Amino acid sequence: MARTARKVLLGREIDAMLRRARTTQAEAGKLIGVSQSRIAAAVAGNGNLSAENLEDLARKLGVADEDYVRTMLDLRGDNHRRGFWTSGYRRAYIEELRLLVDLEDVADRLRETGSEIVPGLLQHPDYIRALHEPLPLDPDDPDAVTVEDYVQARLARQQILFKPRAPEFHAILSESCLRRTYGGDAVMLAQIVHLLELSRRPNIQIQVMPFTHQAPGAGMEDRYILLRVPSPGAAGDLEMAVVEAQGEIRYIDDKPAVGIRDKIFTRLAMTALGPADSQQFMQHLARGLRSRPTIPR
Repeated sequence: MARTARKVLLGREIDAMLRRARTTQAEAGKLIGVSQSRIAAAVAGNGNLSAENLEDLARKLGVADEDYVRTMLDLRGDNHRRGFWTSGYRRAYIEELRLLVDLEDVADRLRETGSEIVPGLLQHPDYIRALHEPLPLDPDDPDAVTVEDYVQARLARQQILFKPRAPEFHAILSESCLRRTYGGDAVMLAQIVHLLELSRRPNIQIQVMPFTHQAPGAGMEDRYILLRVPSPGAAGDLEMAVVEAQGEIRYIDDKPAVGIRDKIFTRLAMTALGPADSQQFMQHLARGLRSRPTIPR
């Protein structure tokens, strides 16, 4: 069963409920007549308990707060109808990416670094198109994901930055991802202008790490996103690191591992140019691109 944001949040609430009651997963399973593996899968966000089992478990663990029980039952509801991920532009989201898309939609804070490629939530449509146009497509497959599907899928993800109560988004961009050319000078100019426009929004902070600034140890070469999702119950906010490497996406919620990346991000933010100086840096790059003969006047 695919993990969703709701299942991950519910799993954390079940785990918190068991911890408060000092009850093991095996003991919880016996209380409601299910296997330990069913409880373990629910805690991991890979499975689900029936509404009856979930309510029964809460009662037998001594949970008397009716609002809390309703919160857990609400989390149990699947918010994606059948075929949600396999129709239209959503086909472009590979299975490993779907949990990230789901988590982004409920997060209240996102932090990300970009070393060679501008982060997806900040990409201009022409930049997205340039990244995907080299991909081979099967003209004989009517269900093949097209370049425009990729563009629309990424633009749909970006809408979280503009919705009411939009999350805080903080990006640290290496100078290399601003100079690495995709699609030509006109595309890169549009991308940098787009970054400047986004950086003026109150919920978006963009910092640039110039080549002349020495990053403190490792950090800028890794691709990762730090998410914070508010807790709907008693488990506390979900802090997660999503790491992308060589086509693999890993979801890490181990506190020490997330804490290390949090400290790295903080050090990078202290070393990079401040937001105002970063805007000036990007304006300088934009002026340089406008002066090139490849840009129409």
